[in-house]
This record gives sequence, C-alpha cells and structure tokens, in this order.
Amino acid sequence: MPYHAVDDTRLYYTDRGQGVPLLFIHGLGSSSRDWAAQVSPFAERGRVLRLDLRGHGHSERGEGPYSIAQFARDVAVFLRKRAAVPAHVVGLSMGGMVALELAASAPQLLRGLVAVNSVADMRLHSWHDVWFYVSRRLAVQALGMRRVGRLLARKLFVKPGQNELRRKFVRRWAQNDRQAYLWSMDAIMRWSVADRLGRIDVPALVVSSDEDYTPVAEKEQMVARMPRAELAVVSDARHAVPVERPDAFNALVDNFLDRVEDQRDALWPN
Repeated sequence: MPYHAVDDTRLYYTDRGQGVPLLFIHGLGSSSRDWAAQVSPFAERGRVLRLDLRGHGHSERGEGPYSIAQFARDVAVFLRKRAAVPAHVVGLSMGGMVALELAASAPQLLRGLVAVNSVADMRLHSWHDVWFYVSRRLAVQALGMRRVGRLLARKLFVKPGQNELRRKFVRRWAQNDRQAYLWSMDAIMRWSVADRLGRIDVPALVVSSDEDYTPVAEKEQMVARMPRAELAVVSDARHAVPVERPDAFNALVDNFLDRVEDQRDALWPN
C-alpha cells in the first residue's frame, strides 16, 4: 500500500491519472473508499488523489489529541510531497472543514475548493449543540462503533433501495479506531473558520443537500462571506451525497472545475 509519512505517522493515499491534481478528503469515521464513484470519472480529466486522514481508513493513528488544523497541515505536507500543488480540493463534512482550514491558512496550495455539507463553525454555542456532542460521544463509548454505525446508517440512507449502502456503511464504520474517532470528533467541536471566511479568496463551491443535518440557509450565510464562492443545492439527498447521488454530485463538481480552469486559462494563456 502507498503511504506518506507526516510527523512519523504514515498516511495512506491513492494517486491515479495525470494532469491537474484533484484531492478528495473524506468525512468523520470514513475513508478514501467513500470516493469510489468519483475516481474513474474524474481520472478521465486529470490526476485524482485520495487521502485517509490520520486515524482513519488505512492510515496510522499517531498521537492525539487531533485538531482540524493538524489535519490541514497533513494535507498540505502530502500535496507538497506528491508534487500536486496547486490542487483542487474536495472535502465532505469534516473533510470540507479540513479543506476550508487549508484554504484559509495556505491558499497558495489550492486552485479551487469544494466543501460538501460542511459549515464554518462547529463550536458549541447552545445547549442543543452540547447535547448533540455529549450524546454522540457517550453513544460511541457505550455502544461501540458497529452499533452506532447502524444508527447512523438509518439516518444517512433512508430509502428502501439503499439497503446495500446501509450494510456497506455499517461494515466500514465498525472498522473505525474508537479513540481516533473520539479525537476527531473533539477536533471538530473545537473548530471554526467563521472569522476567516473573508480570507478564502480562491474559487469555491459549497454543495448542500436539501436534507442535510444543517440547513441550506447556514451554507448561504457562509457563501455570502466568501469572496469567490457559490452555492449548489442537491435535491432529494442527505449528508453523504457523493455516495447517495454520485451522478448529480459529479456533474456539479465537473462543471465547477471546468469554469475554474477556463478562468485560469483566460488569466494566464499559454
């Protein structure tokens, strides 16, 4: 298996195709396998990279606690080591937070940004936020990863024809390292980029499912504060939209990448 070491922690990755680099970053408790429906279509247009964040998938756990800034640094080091900068970066949920953090702290590494079902501030602002965090943490500690995976699968894939997606999700979720998951969850709940959104001056696409955990209105507010951002809403979809509705999702991203590259060609013609 291919690995790159960052701070003595080996991170698993895949690298396929040639041309403009495009990195996919998964969400909490997931891995690069979640982007299977994106690899072949996008490898036809460029170089597709996937990375398992530390403590996820085939990557090593390393030392905790984690932070979103640390995940972003891991990504930055990885992209430089693979000579894959500047890159388009696509992140789902926690992966979108990592992409936003990277765009705010090291924009020179990005050609474009796609944040999928992510928000700009995950800190605990209300008793509802505290309850969500505490209940999820206690559930993982008391029930274990497989049983929590079953509960989440019923919320993510609700349609009768999605039985196989539910089963696959539970199998993969059960493989999570519990401590790494808790460190990652803690990292999310301490993170915010809200006061730095104005710095993210790269072309950005914020994708929201119409039935995501967080409302479309919250993503609209985020986009309004980013200089070069736009919003796309996928109907009849929930949180894991790249898995649930890959064709619709791929078409949105493909169109965005085309427009960004056309703009770059206009600015810097050969």
